[in-house]
Amino acid sequence: MSRVYNFSAGPAVLPEEVLEEARDEMLDYKGTGMSVMEMSHRSKAYDTIIKEAEQDLRDLMNIPDNYKVIFLQGGASLLFAGVPMNLMKNGKAAYIITGQWAKKAYQEAQKYGEAVSVASSADKTFSYIPDCSDLDIPEDADYVYICENNTIYGTKFKTLPNTKGKELVADVSSCFLSEPVDVTKYGVIYGGVQKNVGPSGVQVVIVREDLIADGPALKYTPTMMDWKIQADNDSLYNTPPCYGIYICGKVFKWIKKMGGLEAMKAHNEKKAKILYDFLDESKLFKGTVAPEDRSLMNVPFVTGNEELDKKFVAEATKAGFVNLKGHRTVGGMRASIYNAMPIEGVEKLVDFMKKFEEENA
Repeated sequence: MSRVYNFSAGPAVLPEEVLEEARDEMLDYKGTGMSVMEMSHRSKAYDTIIKEAEQDLRDLMNIPDNYKVIFLQGGASLLFAGVPMNLMKNGKAAYIITGQWAKKAYQEAQKYGEAVSVASSADKTFSYIPDCSDLDIPEDADYVYICENNTIYGTKFKTLPNTKGKELVADVSSCFLSEPVDVTKYGVIYGGVQKNVGPSGVQVVIVREDLIADGPALKYTPTMMDWKIQADNDSLYNTPPCYGIYICGKVFKWIKKMGGLEAMKAHNEKKAKILYDFLDESKLFKGTVAPEDRSLMNVPFVTGNEELDKKFVAEATKAGFVNLKGHRTVGGMRASIYNAMPIEGVEKLVDFMKKFEEENA
């Protein structure tokens, strides 16, 4: 069958070129006579794969030498505990609550110390980013935590919060590698890869090495969640998610080939503009996010009529535009237009939306 346009929030669309390369190497990776799925993580072939993946990521993000890059198992949700376990040395942290995932991270952190909410957009169903220019951050806070792009609600920090000298920790799962980033503004950048980089099951943690030099904040931190141990062992303390990292490495090379993060940003801005411009003009569909806080990656929208929303999703699916149903806390629809979504996919979606509007408005 022909491929659909997959607007899933994650696991999400991957570059076809990457999938084709993986297909061609499935049975015999570069003359080894085996699949990457089958080879030892201690083998020379796999050592090259994981080292190249790290170097390509460092190149793309201009990651300074004093930051460690760690590939771990699990999704970003595991790091809701991993962050306080490794960093909460004073037993206190500040959280900015801009969506469900930041809220869950905040709730998880309360198990390990004092998590303080210093800003929230819950009053308007997380449809905007609060002013973070002058927050009441505790003097003894170990870090300030944000979810930089909110997958469910379609908001994005365009300006990083004023942390008043505290370390910034950011979950970037759904905006990872979508635009250039100044790594030095963060103590930790982390994310699950299944939205913009690879298959589910891999976490990437980029952490400034002085933050983990003395080991984790909590002595009962599980060995597998100890970032220093993982960093000291080059992500190979145990068997890592080998195949997932292999795919991530291919995506890193694909982004390099496409022109790097500046090119990705231009590509993503063009796609988002096509969809947002239509939503702003439409008499039937409306965006749900404050325009100044709109995400380039996740675009939620509604008709205002629940039955019409259901009809749209059903007809769109039949037409080959899949996974457009919105999250239950927002309703309506959501188009996730990550790096690998071609501009053609967004253009055709808008054409379909125009036709649906003509027939149903």
